[in-house]
Order: sequence, then C-alpha cells, then structure tokens
Amino acid sequence: MSDTLPLSIINNRRMDRWLAFQPADRSVRLAVGKVEIGQGVLIALSQIAAEELDVDVGRIDILSGDTDDAPDEGSTSSSQSIEVSGRSVRLVSAELRARILGRLAQRLNCAPDDLSIEDGVFLQHGNPTGHDYWSFSAPEDFAADVTGTATPKPPAQYRVVGQPVPRRDLIAKVTGAAFIHDMVRPDMLHARVLRQPSRQATLTALNEAAVRKAARGDIRIVRVGDFVAFVGADETAVQRAAVAAPAHATWAGVRPLRPEQQEAAWFRDQPADDRHFGDPPASAEGEIVSQTYSRPFVAHAAIAPSCGLAEYRDGHLSVWSHTQGVYPLRNSLADILGLRRDQVTVRHAQGAGCYGHNGADDAALDAAIVAMQMPDHCIRVQWRREEEFGFEPVSTAHMTRLRAVLGADGRPVDWTAEIWAGSHVQRPVFGGHMLAHEALPNRPGAPKANDPSEANGGGGTRNAFPLYDVPAKRVIHHLALETPVRTSSLRGLGALPNVYALECFMDELAERAGVDPVAYRLSFLSDPRARRLIETVAERCGWAARGPSATGKGLGLAWSRYKNKAAYACVAVELDVDREVTLRRVWCAADAGLVINPDGARNQLDGGIVHAASMTLKEQVTFGPDGIASLDWDAYPIMRFSEVPEIDTVIIPNPDQPTLGMGECTFGPTAAAIGNAVAHALGVRIRDMPLTRERIAAALVG
Repeated sequence: MSDTLPLSIINNRRMDRWLAFQPADRSVRLAVGKVEIGQGVLIALSQIAAEELDVDVGRIDILSGDTDDAPDEGSTSSSQSIEVSGRSVRLVSAELRARILGRLAQRLNCAPDDLSIEDGVFLQHGNPTGHDYWSFSAPEDFAADVTGTATPKPPAQYRVVGQPVPRRDLIAKVTGAAFIHDMVRPDMLHARVLRQPSRQATLTALNEAAVRKAARGDIRIVRVGDFVAFVGADETAVQRAAVAAPAHATWAGVRPLRPEQQEAAWFRDQPADDRHFGDPPASAEGEIVSQTYSRPFVAHAAIAPSCGLAEYRDGHLSVWSHTQGVYPLRNSLADILGLRRDQVTVRHAQGAGCYGHNGADDAALDAAIVAMQMPDHCIRVQWRREEEFGFEPVSTAHMTRLRAVLGADGRPVDWTAEIWAGSHVQRPVFGGHMLAHEALPNRPGAPKANDPSEANGGGGTRNAFPLYDVPAKRVIHHLALETPVRTSSLRGLGALPNVYALECFMDELAERAGVDPVAYRLSFLSDPRARRLIETVAERCGWAARGPSATGKGLGLAWSRYKNKAAYACVAVELDVDREVTLRRVWCAADAGLVINPDGARNQLDGGIVHAASMTLKEQVTFGPDGIASLDWDAYPIMRFSEVPEIDTVIIPNPDQPTLGMGECTFGPTAAAIGNAVAHALGVRIRDMPLTRERIAAALVG
C-alpha cells in the first residue's frame, strides 16, 4: 500500500517516530514534523490522534519540529498540514490501536471486536480488563514500519474530531511567554548583523572604532568574509552598534535599484524561462477580449521581526528557529557551515506569525555563524524592524494578462492566461540562498529561478487555470530569471493575483454580456460544490437586491478552489468608496471536506480574509536607490483593527469527503471580491493592486 500512503509516512515509516505512551503521567507523546505558525495545526493534529486512539485530547503531549525527535515532514506550507500530516497521524494512530488491541485479544482469547477503549483503558464487553495503553503496550508495537492497512474510524463515530477544542498555546501568547523572542538560555549573548546593501557587494572598509564608540558599551565585532556581527551581553549596546554601523561601512559592487523595478510591468522586458501549460493554441473564432491585472512586490510584514538562537558546544550546533521547516533548515546550515547533518539539531520555537518564507531561516544562520566563532555561548540574533522590511525575501510582483475568445452567447470558448513574475519560491531547497551565505567566503553562485511544479500546485501559475467549463484553456508563464530583490514564498504564492485577475475578468465578461455576474458564473460551472458555495454566499449577502453601480456603494463576489484541488471558498464584500475604500461587511462560505476543528478553521478563513484585504487595499514594497525603501509601518501600512469589517463565515458540512487544506483558500477570493465591489461602487475598474486613494482618483479621472 506504500503507493497510497501520505508522503510523510513514506519518509518516516517507523511507528516510534510518531507515537509513544508515557506512563509517568499517563500521556501520549505525538511527534510531528509540521509546526505551529499561527494556524492552530497542533491542536487539530492532537484531536486526530486522540480520536483514533480513544484517549482524552488532554492526554496528547505533542512535540513538533525537532530534527532529533520528530519525523521529517518537510516544510509547513501550501495548506498541507492537515491534508498530509493529519492523514498520516490518522493512519499511524489507527494502526497502533489495531496492533495493540490485536495482541490483547490474543491474550484474552477473544475477538478484537469484543474490545473497546475509554480514555486509554481497555474494556471487554464494557467491563474492565485491567489493561490500558500504558501498561500493555510493548516495544514490538512501535518497532515495525507503518503499513497503512488499518482502517480508521468512520466520521459517524467521531467524538473529538469535528469539535471546537480550544488551543493550548494562546494563554502563554497573550501573557508574553510563548515566543522565540522570550527565550533565555545559559551563557546568552546578543548579536546584530551589518548587512550587505545588495547581493555580491563586498566590504572594503569598516571604522570599528566609530562603531564601538556609538555602542557605548562592551561589544565584540565578529567578521567572517563580508559577514559582520556585533556581539555582547548588553542588547542595547549591540543594537546601537548595528544602527550606527552602516554609516561607517564602505562597500564595493553595490547594485542600486530603480523605481520602475518595483512594478510588475518591469518583468515584461526581462529574460525569462517561458513555460506553456494546457491546450495548444486554438483557432477559435469570435470576439477577443483581453485585460491585464497586477500586484506589486509585497512583504510578509510579520508583527515581530525574525529571531534565531544558536549554540555550538562540544562540536554540536543546536539552533532554535521559527522556521517553517526544521529539516530543510538543518540541511542548509550543515552544508553552509561545513558540518555533518548529524552535528546539527534544529528545534522549532514559535514566532509571532508568518505565512511564508520570511527572515526566520536567515536569522538562524546569523546566530549559527556567530556561535561557531564563539563556542559555549548561546547567541541570540533578533532582527531590527528596518532589517525585517529591508532584507527578508519578499513576494514577487506579479502580472496576469487574460485573453478570452467569446462565442455568440458571450461566453468564453477559448481562454489564455499569460503571467509575468519572479520566483514565488526561493527557499534554499528550491535553489534560493540564505542571506548571510552570500556574505561568507564560500558564497554561492547566482540563485536559480524556480517555481513549484504544476503537480504541486504551481507557483506563479497557481490558480491560473479557470475551473469554469471553457472548451480550451492554457497558461503561458514567463518566469523571470532574475529579480531586483530577493523573493520567496508568501501565503498563496500566485493564487491571489491570479484569482484577482480571473474573477475580476469574469465580472467584466458578465457586464459585456449584460448578464448578472453570479448567474454568468453559474451558467458554465458544473462543479456542484462550487455552485453550492456561490449560491450560499449570494443568498446570505442579499445579492438579488444589489443596487446599481457608480453610487459609491459596492457589493462584489468571487470564488476559487485553492490550487484547484484544495478547499473551496466563496467571498462577498460590501464596501463604500469615497476618497478611500471602507469595508463594511464580508460574507464567506467554505467547503474543506471533513473539518477537524471548526473554530480553528473559521479563524483561518477569517484571518485569510483580513490578510488579503490588507494586501489588496494597502500593501506595496517600494524601492529606493539604496534598496527597499518601505522600512517601517508608515512606509508599509497594513490594515488596522479599526478597519476590519464584520465577517460572516459559514463552513459547509461535508464530513464524508477528505479533508482539504484551507489555510489559504479565502486569500484570492477576498482580493477579487474587493476588486469587483470597488468596480461596482465606482462604475470603473481598477486592475492594479493596491487599490489606493491615488489609483481611485486616477481611475475616476481617466
């Protein structure tokens, strides 16, 4: 059955990599490779294990993201934690349960069906057997490979899965003791780093005396190649040194940025790896309609800047990081620092929330480089806010041009999406570089332009193929060979700009055909799950009573299925437009199959709505000659709490369907629904994000 097993089990076949019973406190240790980055995944995985093992969820002691003691499940990304890790935990737990009950049935000379379990205690025909998991499990139960042959419980028998179990990490987070930034280790020193102003820049001079004077405290300056760090016991002195250092450093080979490079249109004239997917070019006849939509470079904008801790003791490097992938980070650190992989341990520590590849891995490498130069100390590196905005890998600018050939009925008979973007994935495992590596003597060559395959959901092409019943459709992807700044993964990759383009274009086509946008969509959409969502949201938002356009009040709707294979979501947005856009209310319906924790799922849906709204209305990385210029919250505004609208979310119950990843499913539909609502309010369309006051004014004048 190995061909049907989840990848997480294929890569971690031993039962003891996943589960153990701990008699001292009668708990169950569950080890997973997926990590908590704000999505509530750990409580959901605990619920799955508790359900299959028939123990109270409070007994699950979960360990996540530890290269010594947890399975290797790659990165926590792409809405796959429950789809892949959850399915793995379900199969592993069901098999362990069946294995132990099988042995107990032999001991009691009864059929396994005669046995049941209540909170880990084994019963025979409802009567105590004197055995439980902690007294009866044996080493042989864990020493074999997982086969995946045990049958998990049917959803009708669930008592824990499908219930809103509270998360355990929230109290510590509210009280300020849960994050990597709060960690204190023995012999701890603080460090800050002097950054290269651009890739391949070399440090020709540094006035160390001036930096020490500015620190006004005892610091040590560590230099390895062009990597420079300021280290000391007094964090304030170290911070002062880092703030002062750029004015006292001289660099050669600096590559300045130009303002036009910050716009997606810049990619049209750049060398690219051209890729073609879908149907061959068609000779369909009819009216041709084409429009172009874009999104600029955007930042992760994590509330707290990146942080990493490392210590090198007795030839072993230990690292704590809020990385999305402890094993990929371990492998990169070992390769860069010239260590064997068994000489490096990476443990996950929660950060302040970031869906994507921000500076977490880079901060870990910063700390590790310094730790190797200063053994027997724990080195703590916390980035400054300006450093976070200026040097994290941002999400690439992205432009999508859609072209449709319309039949006599106004419906597309041929569809082409043409996309220009840089890489949406520049993690080291995909050919990208860690920031400090480019300053070391063994610096790597040019990063490789790469994107996920179509089988893995695509990167720039994610959600570019419409799920409407169009006879012929194709995607042309111009993957830029180089970007002006470092780019990598941010929530949804290309899904948000592509869904924005696709669903705004659908409204425009409906207007040309003189048909209501909802009716137009439903007229060539055969997927019953998608139709149900659209009809549900249309009813809940009062679509039938939608007023005329160009009144300053707008109501827009959009939907998608994330990656065209994960969770479905439909979003409607009501808003006002005066000088700026004010969101009034949002309606959302989602279908993710079997939902493990409805409360956590709803939080993910609502969080995606707020995040997407902020990006659609406000966010853009701007460039200056010396690099990224949007280095604080004034230059890079995000949505405020006071601007968050009322959100009405419903999850369509579908427990007999497989669980689908839903962490990013509302992202694209929210952006497109806002775009459609703004067009309804103004009577003119804005196709380039963000939908700022300046763009509104230009659209009205133009």
